[in-house]
Amino acid sequence: MTTTRGGHPSEDQVPDVSLAAGTPPTSAGVPLGGQGRGGAGAADGGARGRRVSTMMVAGLASLGLGIAVGTLPVPYVIESPGPTYNTLGESQGRPVIHVTGHETYPAAGSLDLTTVYVDGGPTGAVSILTAFSAWLDGSKSVYPVELIYPTGTTKEEAQEQSAVAMTTSQENAVASALHELKIPFGQQLQAAGLSQDSPSAGRIEQGDILKSINGKDITSLAVIQDELAAGKGAPASVTVDRGGQPVTVEVTPKDNGQGRFILGVMLKYLFSFPFDVQISLDKVGGPSAGLMFSLGIIDTVTPGDLTGGKHIAGTGTISPDGAVGPIGGIGQKMRGARSAGATLFLAPASNCDEVAGHIPDGLQVVRVENLAEARHAVEVAGSGQDTAGLPACAGNPSGPH
Repeated sequence: MTTTRGGHPSEDQVPDVSLAAGTPPTSAGVPLGGQGRGGAGAADGGARGRRVSTMMVAGLASLGLGIAVGTLPVPYVIESPGPTYNTLGESQGRPVIHVTGHETYPAAGSLDLTTVYVDGGPTGAVSILTAFSAWLDGSKSVYPVELIYPTGTTKEEAQEQSAVAMTTSQENAVASALHELKIPFGQQLQAAGLSQDSPSAGRIEQGDILKSINGKDITSLAVIQDELAAGKGAPASVTVDRGGQPVTVEVTPKDNGQGRFILGVMLKYLFSFPFDVQISLDKVGGPSAGLMFSLGIIDTVTPGDLTGGKHIAGTGTISPDGAVGPIGGIGQKMRGARSAGATLFLAPASNCDEVAGHIPDGLQVVRVENLAEARHAVEVAGSGQDTAGLPACAGNPSGPH
């Protein structure tokens, strides 16, 4: 193929020139070589034009195919840093935490809950190009969709589950805050359903309120877990409130495969609080804000300023008794927290393996296992004490990075 660079002929045209030098002119006075160049050049020009046209068509087709392939959906989920929300502040003109029926106290600092944007899965597929771009972006994480959502989950189901998880985390946050402050409140455990192949099938029904196990009052989930562990698989006597009537059944718990005995009952808490706590936060779902809600409630209903005006962020699920649980997207949440100005970050101890090596510069990460530890960390920072001695994840020394 004859090509040109800079408007000059390429080397495969040189023989035409040497042929013309030794050839008599024609009647028109035009060298044969020139005629050869002109005549053959015209023919070659037509062929060249056709080749160029073919190349352009092929190139455009390849480009179109590349664009088409690049926009094909792939079964991946992308997590990226989302916004933060100060639980002591406002969202859309309303206090994030509003308490009635109990005295409240103003706070000047920030206790930020952190979020993650999630693209892909049932909420909308991502393209190959988008997934590849995210994979190259150190601030984002790419996961197979089945690691984030159960197979077959619909958009509506995902949204409903996220909303329910948020509501549950808010209720648990109130309970854990009152538990930490030693303010009495009522709580009961209700059967929300049974797991597959549940040993309680035909004995415990949805809507039953669990009252006692082996004669011990059920005041928390821990009472059930402790009693089943002590029994080591022996039948347990469970008394429930069914429609206002006490019913006692015997259930033989089963091993869940991890050495823990269970009743196979999905439970939900029914709380009765001495004052009202309203949490307003639109378009945010999931359970991971529980810890920060709890701290925000504590700071709101206790005198003084827990943070001392410091900018603190964190994440973690919360149980009614104050246990802090693991969450997803902690790398993105740490980035989001630091971008918003936080200098101290509270991370669930069970997420420490994901914290290592991903802490942004200028951010100190404190490992917490329960609300009491988180509260202590905030108090130390808020009082101006040295935070270097606070617990850190292994491999990550205390203090800002």
